Amino acid sequence: YQYPLMFGLILAFCWCSLVCCSRIYMGMHSILDVIAGFLYAILILAVFHPVVDLIDNFNLTYKYAPLIIISLHLALGIFSFTLDTWSTSRGDTAQILGCGAGVACGSHVNYILGLQLDPAPHTLPLSLSSLTVTVFGKAILRLLIGVIILLLTKVAMKKATIPLACQIFRVPHDDVRRARQRMEVELPYRYITYGMVGFSLMFIVPCLFHFIGLS
Repeated sequence: YQYPLMFGLILAFCWCSLVCCSRIYMGMHSILDVIAGFLYAILILAVFHPVVDLIDNFNLTYKYAPLIIISLHLALGIFSFTLDTWSTSRGDTAQILGCGAGVACGSHVNYILGLQLDPAPHTLPLSLSSLTVTVFGKAILRLLIGVIILLLTKVAMKKATIPLACQIFRVPHDDVRRARQRMEVELPYRYITYGMVGFSLMFIVPCLFHFIGLS
C-alpha cells in the first residue's frame, strides 16, 4: 500500500521501541544487549536486502526449495544450541525458525498450484481505500476466522508432537513441563507446531478466505 513516509517511520519507531523496552522490562536482556541487537539487525538488513528478490524467487520456483528450507532451518535450530541449562531463547528461536520455514513452504505451494492470492505486480502500490462498514466488518471477520484456525492448528500440533517426541526419544512425559525443557522434545515440538502455523497462515487460511469470498 502507498502511505505517507512519516506514518511508516513513526510506526516503525513505535514498534521497535515497544519490542526493545519489553525485553528490558521482562529482564530478558540488558540495555547493551538491545543496542547490540538493534545494530546487528541493521547489519543483517544491509547484507540481505540486495538479494531478497533472488531468495524469494528461489523459494517460490525451485523444485526442491521446501526440502532445502526445512533442512536449513532444522540445522540452524539443532547446531545453534548446546546449552548447559535450559533457556527460553532456545524455544523462541526454534519457534521463529519453524514459522519462517512454514511461511516459505506455504508460499511455494501457492506458486506451484498457481494460486494468485497476491495482487499482480503492475497494480502495485495499492492506494488506501476509504473505510466503510462493509470493509471494517470483513476485516474483523477475517481476523476472527484466521486467529481461530491458527489457534486450533497450534493446539492440535502441540497435542500431537509432544507425546510423539517423548515416545521417540524415550523421555518421560509424566511432567509435560519438564519434558518440554529437553532439547530433543522442545525443538521438534516448537519447530513442527509453528511450522504448521506458518504454513496455515500462508496457504490454508488464504484459501479458505478465497473460498468463502473474504479475499
